[in-house]
Amino acid sequence: MQVPLQITFRDIARSDALEARIREKASKLDDFHPHIMSCRVVIEARDRHRHQGKEFTARIDVRVPRHEIVINRDHDEDVFVAVRDAFDAVARRLEDMVRVDRGDVKTHEIPLHGTVARLFADEGYGFIVAPDGREFYFSRENVVDPTFDQLEIGVPVQFIEEVAGEGAQAKRVTVGKHAM
Repeated sequence: MQVPLQITFRDIARSDALEARIREKASKLDDFHPHIMSCRVVIEARDRHRHQGKEFTARIDVRVPRHEIVINRDHDEDVFVAVRDAFDAVARRLEDMVRVDRGDVKTHEIPLHGTVARLFADEGYGFIVAPDGREFYFSRENVVDPTFDQLEIGVPVQFIEEVAGEGAQAKRVTVGKHAM
């Protein structure tokens, strides 16, 4: 961390145990993101009602290059739970940022649309023709819904293209309301 950790207590007495827990949790944030510039923690107690005890809020403000993360977590009766939940949420957000920066975010394949052109039921395969005229081979194992035996020629389908040694193949073939 480039700027020292800042801890503020509002309407709650400073506690050595709580401050130690906050410092411990804050020091572990460097494991989730290598360039944390600053971290500010505010612990606040609010009266909910005279007879129902206090509600605790942990607010954490973390700055990293190009981003600021602000997390608030409330908990009835236990300030340590509010702190734990807030730091867990910050850690998840930092991990997500690192994944995006590295390009590790999973991208979903865009489904293609077509029409069942030919079926060879006895052999367990068929062909789908896309609107651009390309044909895609598919087998019984590639049909998700309905079953292969329920497919008919001319039925509109959705599928994922996969390139194989024999050419373009259709995977995860489904029937339903698909835009063409």
